[in-house]
Amino acid sequence: MNEPRRGRLTVYLGAAPGVGKTYAMLGEARRRCDRGTDVVVGYVETHGREHTATMLGGLEVVPRAEVSYRGTTFTEMDTDAVIARKPAVVCVDELAHSNVPGSAREKRAEDVELIRRAGIDVITTVNIQHLESLNDEVERITGVRQRETVPDEVVRTADQIQLVDMSPDALRRRMAHGNIYKADQIDASLTSYFRVGNLTALRELALLWLADRVDDALGDYRRAHRIEQPWPAKERIVVALTGGAESETLLRRGARLAQRAAGSELIALHVIAADGIASADESRIDRAQQLAASLGGTFHSVVGEDVSRAVVDFATGANATMIIVGVSRHGRLRRLFTGTTGERIASLAGTIDVHLVTHEQTGGAGRPRWYASPLTRRRQVAGLVLSVLLPVLLTLVLKLSDDPDQLPLDVLLFLAVTVLVALIGGMLPALVAALGGFLLMNWYFTPPVSRFTVAEPTNVVALVVFVAVAIGVASVVDRASRRASDAVRARTEATTMASLSRSVLTGQDTADAVVERLRETFGQRAVSLLARGPVGWTVVAASGTAPATGPDAGDTQVAVDDDHVIVLSGSPLRATDQRVLEGFAAQTGLVLEYRRLRERDERAAALERAEATSTAILRAVSHDLRTPLATMRTAVDGLVSDSVDPAARTELVGAVESSTEQLERLIDNLLDLSRIESGLVRPMLRDLSLEEVLPLAVAGHPPGTVSLEVEESVPLVHTDHGLLERVVANLVGNAVRVSRGAQVRVLAHVLPESVEVLVVDRGPGVPPEQRERMFEPFQRLDDSSGAGLGLGLAVARGLTAALGGTLSAEDTPGGGLTMVLSIPRAGGS
Repeated sequence: MNEPRRGRLTVYLGAAPGVGKTYAMLGEARRRCDRGTDVVVGYVETHGREHTATMLGGLEVVPRAEVSYRGTTFTEMDTDAVIARKPAVVCVDELAHSNVPGSAREKRAEDVELIRRAGIDVITTVNIQHLESLNDEVERITGVRQRETVPDEVVRTADQIQLVDMSPDALRRRMAHGNIYKADQIDASLTSYFRVGNLTALRELALLWLADRVDDALGDYRRAHRIEQPWPAKERIVVALTGGAESETLLRRGARLAQRAAGSELIALHVIAADGIASADESRIDRAQQLAASLGGTFHSVVGEDVSRAVVDFATGANATMIIVGVSRHGRLRRLFTGTTGERIASLAGTIDVHLVTHEQTGGAGRPRWYASPLTRRRQVAGLVLSVLLPVLLTLVLKLSDDPDQLPLDVLLFLAVTVLVALIGGMLPALVAALGGFLLMNWYFTPPVSRFTVAEPTNVVALVVFVAVAIGVASVVDRASRRASDAVRARTEATTMASLSRSVLTGQDTADAVVERLRETFGQRAVSLLARGPVGWTVVAASGTAPATGPDAGDTQVAVDDDHVIVLSGSPLRATDQRVLEGFAAQTGLVLEYRRLRERDERAAALERAEATSTAILRAVSHDLRTPLATMRTAVDGLVSDSVDPAARTELVGAVESSTEQLERLIDNLLDLSRIESGLVRPMLRDLSLEEVLPLAVAGHPPGTVSLEVEESVPLVHTDHGLLERVVANLVGNAVRVSRGAQVRVLAHVLPESVEVLVVDRGPGVPPEQRERMFEPFQRLDDSSGAGLGLGLAVARGLTAALGGTLSAEDTPGGGLTMVLSIPRAGGS
């Protein structure tokens, strides 16, 4: 069964607002209509521009859908109506637009995708500043953060992209003539967003982004048609690096050549030999990688059996136009017999230019010592000692038998000694043992003895074979030692990086945990994570003794980002540890980003709570605050009247006092809630007795209403006097109101680490499923007395949390509700 045809996507990409992308899209729509194509307009915004409105005339427009949001009606594209209409082509303006909340889909790009799935072609528009990958760059250029963005992949995978461009001067003239914005917006726009520098930078961003997309399309075409020869559509320079001292020279030469042509690419390539024989200096490779990045290039590592073939294959696949390779560092004799890498690359490159660069290391200068060994200094010294002692001891033992026919056995025994020395000390001690064994066998065991001459040709062959085998075995052992050392180091790095990856994916690490792990991994004395501030560096996280407080105060440093750096104090790190250290830096950057996101979420949540509180307060104020004010106003009007009698005057004064107290309670609760929501409550904690607080908290109620039952033996609590008094007063006042005349009991219950203050009422109680909700602001449940805003319990719980305690509700045996206020005991016991 054939899948339905997917609609084609054509994108008109604007280099800046006002360049005419919507006008160009409508022009294309009219041209297709003239050719008989069924074209409709799904959504176009003219922004009051006369020429755009004129171009829209005569085209069929699908009516928009109405969406209600917060009491206001908005219009959005009716995607379902467009699909039901099923035209051949639909025009959809502003691809990056976010739909009004309540719409079927969040982004207009999702609507476009749904239309394309229905087999309808889409013509759309988007500005370069709305591409997700360029959001940060656009903000740095213009100072404006684009809130509406679209993923690059949506635009990059379009079937056709048309760039709508205009020079900055021409665009500013359009702006000045009123063809883009209204007259009252022209001056502000010309002096802010539409400055020449901003428009030039946006134009360059659009051209570079589109060039990359065209380059990707060219690569797809070459692969689809199996075109292996590079097409020089763009200057790409591949610098082949061996890891030698000349690597930086080659990179700088390549960068200078790349700068001669705008848009050129610099690609650094290091080929790792598949046989593992050649081992490059990793510290130089790391420095070359950093240099390539600083020069604006990219760094790549590939594995290949033939280095020259690997370089050419990579350059061909990258569509390179030039390969830069250094002149061979080997001596003339080796170049004579084996040739050079540059010559082999030139013979294989075909149409790719090969540029040979001379350097100071040409001809063998500056080559590393051939006998450098990965073994420890102790093993090398032990090997050298054994390379002298063991052949001598073996000679003494063999001289005891003094059998002239045992030369083959002697050769095997000396070979065994050489292999043992190679296993212990590596290449150089093994060569010493082989040479010593050769001389000892020649002098003591090869006829004629006591002379360095050999009578039998077969004995000559045996001695030569012995030396050759000894050298071969020594080289194999030395190479195996190198590979084992590399394998152990690679395994350690892989284990560490895997651990880092797991911690990043699970989001478990904090900055403190990262620096602690880094100190343990590299055995450093101290590790610091520093942040750049307006007045210098500050310590974000530190581990160890005497951590550095500045980048120059440590022994090793690695940058996390532009504003953060990790400083290590202790023994200098090996160059091979650089990759792991950079992995730690990358993880630290993610940890800091997670921290910023969490703080942003917390701020957003706080703002959302504050907005909800403000909204609820405004709604409540319209009724609950007006009630006591209306009562006071009526009472005052009565008091100023001449006809009021003394008894009525006394009643009116009482009403004013009652309303004033009610109003004070409401305002106090509102202020307390505002302080709690804003995090401004700062308790002054100290040790004090409940006898200092509870009598004041329950005062003011009619006699017999509240019973205070607290023993003198109750231990001290660690709390704030005023805040605790306010919490208990709120709880008692609430209990008295719901008890309807029944006595409220205030008790104290001592626990090992806290003291519980129990406020027991005989009211109607609260069902268990509603007890948590009653602690939320503006929740009065079934209380219809109109005596408050429903803030008392919310304020009480907020203040309790600030005191380090808890507040919960339980059933009162026999009916009612018991509020349990838990307060920490003094001294933590």
